[in-house]
Amino acid sequence: MKRLLTFTLLAAFVSFAVGVQAQGSPNDTPEQRLHRASLPATTTVTTNKGVTITIDYSQPVLKGRTIGKDVEPMAGKVWRTGANEATAFTIDKDVTIEGQKLPAGKYGLYTLVGSDGTWTIIFNKTWKTWGAFSYKDADDVLRVKVKPGTSSSSMEHFTINADKSGKVSLLWGKTDVDFHVK
Repeated sequence: MKRLLTFTLLAAFVSFAVGVQAQGSPNDTPEQRLHRASLPATTTVTTNKGVTITIDYSQPVLKGRTIGKDVEPMAGKVWRTGANEATAFTIDKDVTIEGQKLPAGKYGLYTLVGSDGTWTIIFNKTWKTWGAFSYKDADDVLRVKVKPGTSSSSMEHFTINADKSGKVSLLWGKTDVDFHVK
């Protein structure tokens, strides 16, 4: 009986440890990050106005799930705008986003889908964290509201694009959400 209990406890511990490793952590090496279900990605552009925008995020995959029902973003719930660590949004100069000022720096990029379908793009002081678990709205530096568009083709992997005009696009499924950095 003692052997059975010891074996059961050992099996439970190993299962827990493997589960924790599969989720990853902010301290993963670059090689460990490549083995995650949601791959890391970086978007970098220098705009026509000389602002360098860098966005570090991870790309969740739809896998037949429905956005807002089976997978984030869900209405009324703050989303890390990607997977794994919070998405990091870095600008090297003071800018305006949708006409509102944002100082140069590194921010957590979060989103919030409203019940009316509008998206609130959130720039928060906390960027080095796992997910949105420690998100605090008191740390928000800027919030801007934008209306989502619809893409003609579906994007299986969540993708963030930025172009030289300063347009940043959040693309997933047939959803296309844009905001402008100037």
